[in-house]
Amino acid sequence: MIVLYIFFFQVCNIVAGQRCIKKLTDMQTSTMIKATARSAPDREREINNLVRRADFNNDVYVQEFGLTISNSMMEVRGRVLPPPKLQYGGRVSSLSGQTKQQAIPNGGVWDMRGKQFFTGVEIRVWAIACFAPQRTVRDDAIRNFIAQLQRISNDAGMPIIGQPCFCKYATGPDQVEPMFRYLKATFSSLQLVCVILPGKTPVYAEVKRVGDTLLGMATQCVQAKNVNKTSPQTLSNLCLKINVKLGGINSILVPTIRPKVFDEPVIFFGADVTHPPAGDNKKPSIAAVVASMDAHPSRYAATVRVQQHRQEIIQELSSMVRELLLMFYKSTGGYKPLRIILYRDGVSEGQFLHVLQHELTAIREACIKLEADYRPGITFVVVQKRHHTRLFCAEKRDQSGKSGNIPAGTTVDVCITHPTEFDFYLCSHQGIQGTSRPSHYHVLWDDNHFDSDELQSLTYQLCHTYVRCTRSVSIPAPAYYAHLVAFRARYHLVEKEHDSGEGSHQSGCSEDRTPGAMARAITVHANTKRVMYFA
Repeated sequence: MIVLYIFFFQVCNIVAGQRCIKKLTDMQTSTMIKATARSAPDREREINNLVRRADFNNDVYVQEFGLTISNSMMEVRGRVLPPPKLQYGGRVSSLSGQTKQQAIPNGGVWDMRGKQFFTGVEIRVWAIACFAPQRTVRDDAIRNFIAQLQRISNDAGMPIIGQPCFCKYATGPDQVEPMFRYLKATFSSLQLVCVILPGKTPVYAEVKRVGDTLLGMATQCVQAKNVNKTSPQTLSNLCLKINVKLGGINSILVPTIRPKVFDEPVIFFGADVTHPPAGDNKKPSIAAVVASMDAHPSRYAATVRVQQHRQEIIQELSSMVRELLLMFYKSTGGYKPLRIILYRDGVSEGQFLHVLQHELTAIREACIKLEADYRPGITFVVVQKRHHTRLFCAEKRDQSGKSGNIPAGTTVDVCITHPTEFDFYLCSHQGIQGTSRPSHYHVLWDDNHFDSDELQSLTYQLCHTYVRCTRSVSIPAPAYYAHLVAFRARYHLVEKEHDSGEGSHQSGCSEDRTPGAMARAITVHANTKRVMYFA
């Protein structure tokens, strides 16, 4: 006989310590990172202590298999790649023959003070829309913000001429579209709308939906706290983003010392697929592909598709690559790339063969559809960040930064890599908090016959071309941009009445939305497509 006990939820308590599989809020994520972050020396010490306490060599099962495990970490030989030189604006010195405004990164960081953008945009017609309450952001704070932004932007070579043509307060996402339509109709040469937000708000998603997809207007959002208390660093970061959104170029790799792959027309692709959070069985996955549009490479264009829920393979890659190749052809004045180098993010090792077979074929199909005999060399590289490999400096004098991490540019391609396949680890960024995680690169296909040194150097240089900051980043810029594009498309799908402003997990598509409707929702305006709207 079985006795069943039934309890109502009202009299139950949740047992503490259970795993939460939902997406964390920004505050929870920040708290979690701070609680778990350990400097590299501390983490190394903790790992060694755990191994000693585990005492694996006295474990009966380990002994039965005839295994012995060292109590000290494996030593591998790595090397630190030299950083590239970055070219900013400025005239050529007749004496030295070198440009005046070059930056040489030190430890993955460089300073833009005293330098101007390689190509700065002149802003003559711009507007401000403040969605924060007037009691929170007062008129004098906005005036001070305008003055400080103009000072910083002028120094950076992106002059903002005069006062904004429009500066009004507004409330709620419902006012975004009418206000933007009024601005576009009234000021035909409007270049930028600067939107002040009170914090996490549904206004952000609506601003990006209307600006990116509906009307083709460049927008830059600023948090109210950064308007009330301006800092040169925050304003400089704003200028970095604004300049590229309006078609400018922040900096380029110095042409005379670039890798030889640049000797012939080459296009760099980044590809990523983002999936809805755990527990969501309805929202689609979003595939994004970006590609370089110049020889520097500094400007990128993007295309995005919705696809089947949790489908990792990019189903429409052929049409996406074809679209971007045509844009490259037009952007460069009729050049066809002889080399295609694609950095693919988000693929696990178990998916390598399946993804390669489908996506490599799709790229080749795209080329043949353009011209029957068009067969550029393709290099297909998978970038992995989600792994458990950590690298520590054997000597304290080699440690970098306050966290004691390995220096930016550290690469390892022996001992811990695959014995027969082409892969390497590269830590391209300076660790600010916690222990740096090197990126793991797997070269699944290489028609261009790169050797290990060439591809490592090229990859490291591309990590310095990310436009949002004056730091080298952890993955190459095209792969990073693909992630940004896919994330932005989530906002384009957001329904304003459901968006919390904290991410796509609390907002979403209507259940009755058809694939065609969702595809139209994420299609960016023709004006927007010409610039890096996702920066």
